[in-house]
Amino acid sequence: MSDKIIQTAQAFLEAWNAHDLPQLLTFYTPDYEAADVSQATPIRGRDGVERVIKAIFDAFPDLSLTSDESIIQGDRVAVAWTMCGTHLGKVMNIPPTRRQVQVRGISILTLQDGQIARALHVWDVAGLLRAIGLLPDL
Repeated sequence: MSDKIIQTAQAFLEAWNAHDLPQLLTFYTPDYEAADVSQATPIRGRDGVERVIKAIFDAFPDLSLTSDESIIQGDRVAVAWTMCGTHLGKVMNIPPTRRQVQVRGISILTLQDGQIARALHVWDVAGLLRAIGLLPDL
């Protein structure tokens, strides 16, 4: 089971880095639901995922994502990740700053028949705001 999950995770990461939205959407169940620390309401369904991913790609057109560490337990996967990119589009209603960013986070994914059914995304929002110049360095 874990070999299949590892292969799926690699294909998922490749789709993110290729900015292949149609391929990315195939990784999610139609009734997907997620909580994200940057979102006021849950992300629901493939339409919700599509909206969020488009916004991320628009804000960071050169986005690259790396998986730093993964833990697999049954149908759940915890992934520590790093996102790098240049802030060239609006993010969280913040106009582009043209600054390079590096943001770390953790996503806990629940799989159902090889697709992501639920997720919790916890990431360094303050770090992003520091990187684009809206918060002072600590």
